[in-house]
Amino acid sequence: MTTPGEEMHALVERLYPLCRSITGDGVRATLKIVGEYVPLQVHEVPTGTQVLDWTVPQEWNIRDAYIADATGNRVVDFAASSLHVLGYSVPVSATMPLAELRAHLHTLPDHPAWVPYRTSYYKPDWGFCLAQETLDALPDGDYEVRIDSTLADGHLTYAEHVVPGQVPDEVIVSCHVCHPSLANDNLAGIAVATFLARALAERTPYYTYRFIFAPGTIGAITWLARNAERVEHVKHGLVLACAGDPGRLTYKQSRRGDAEIDRVMRHVLLASERPHHVAEFTPYGYDERQFCSPGFDLGVGSLSRTPYAGYPEYHTSADNPDFVSPEAMADTLAVCREAFAVLDRNRRYVNLSPYGEPQLGRRGLYDALGGRSDTKQAQMAMLWVLSLSDGEHSLLDVAERSGLPFDTVAVAAGALHGAGLIKA
Repeated sequence: MTTPGEEMHALVERLYPLCRSITGDGVRATLKIVGEYVPLQVHEVPTGTQVLDWTVPQEWNIRDAYIADATGNRVVDFAASSLHVLGYSVPVSATMPLAELRAHLHTLPDHPAWVPYRTSYYKPDWGFCLAQETLDALPDGDYEVRIDSTLADGHLTYAEHVVPGQVPDEVIVSCHVCHPSLANDNLAGIAVATFLARALAERTPYYTYRFIFAPGTIGAITWLARNAERVEHVKHGLVLACAGDPGRLTYKQSRRGDAEIDRVMRHVLLASERPHHVAEFTPYGYDERQFCSPGFDLGVGSLSRTPYAGYPEYHTSADNPDFVSPEAMADTLAVCREAFAVLDRNRRYVNLSPYGEPQLGRRGLYDALGGRSDTKQAQMAMLWVLSLSDGEHSLLDVAERSGLPFDTVAVAAGALHGAGLIKA
C-alpha cells in the first residue's frame, strides 16, 4: 500500500517530462492529469485580454527543437529535456557557425553538468540551454538550428478546484503551473496542493477552500482581475512552492504580517517543534506578492521548504524527481493540514456566565474529562477559555496566552459550548 508521500512523488514523476510555460498545451496537459485526482474547472482567457495592468500574451507551443552537427547528430535535443529550449523561443530554422550560435546558448559554468532554466516571455528571442561541458565539447563548424514553435493568438489557461465549506468565506491555496521540468519548483507544490484538496474533501471544513492552479505572475493577476467581486470573501490564503526538497520549512508572512494565517502558521510550526524559519514579507517571490499587493492586501502567506533561489539546484536540471522526496512532501502536506485545522476552529466566544467562575462539576464537565491523560491540562483549558471569552479573544489567543495546545483549547471550547456556557 502506497503512502500519500509516495503518491505525490509519483505525480511529480508523471508531470516532470511535460513542457510547461505561462500558456500552451503543456499547461493543459498538466491540468488534465491533475484533474484525474481532483475535479477542476478550467478557464481559458483569450490573448489580448486586459488583466489589471497586464495583457494576456500570445500562446506559445513547441513541437521539436535541436542543434545538430554536420553529421546530423543532435548535440542538444528538446526531446531529451524541455529545459533545453529558452522558454517562449520564436521559431528558428537556420544553419550557422558555432561562433554565431554562442550568443543564443545558456549554460551554468559553476555547475558544468547542469542545464539551466531560462525564459524570454515578453521579449521575442530564441535560444538553447545546455550543460557547460556539452558546450565545451563542441568543435567549431556549422550547426543546424531548429526550433519548431508557434507564438500566436490563443489563450492563457488556469484551473480551480473548490472544496465547499460551512460558510462562503474562502481560503485560497495557490500554486504555479508554468515551469517545465523542475520537480521542486513547481511540481512538488502542485502535488501537495492536489493531495491537500483531497484531504480537505474527506470532511466538510468550516471555510470554503479554493485551489488555484495557474501560471506564475500573469496567472494570479488574471485570476484577481476576473474575480474582483470574490476577493471580499477571501479571508486567508497560502501559496505553495518548493514543497519537496530536504530543507527545513519556511513560512513567508503576508504583507500585513499579522494576518490570521500568519499567526496560525507561526503557532503550528512552533508547536510542532519542526525545524523551520519564519520570513518577513518582501514584494518578490511567488504569487503571494500579487495577492498581497496594496489594492487587494489579502492575508496570503507562502509556504515552502528551502525558498526560491536558496538551493543550488534551483532553476536547473538538477531539480529533478530525485531531488524531492516523498517524506518531505508528506511533511509539507501535514503542516498544511495542521494549519487549516487550526484556522477552521479558531473562533471567538462570549462567556454566558461571566460573573464569577461557573460550577463546572455540576454540569458534568469535569466528569467528561475522566480518563484523559491530560485531565489537568484540559481543566485549565476550560478555565482559560472562560476567562478570555469576551468576544475579543480567539481560541488561538487563548492557546498562545495559556501555552496550551490549540487542540486542547478547541476541545475545551466545544465542551463549554455544549454545556451552554459560551456562545460563538
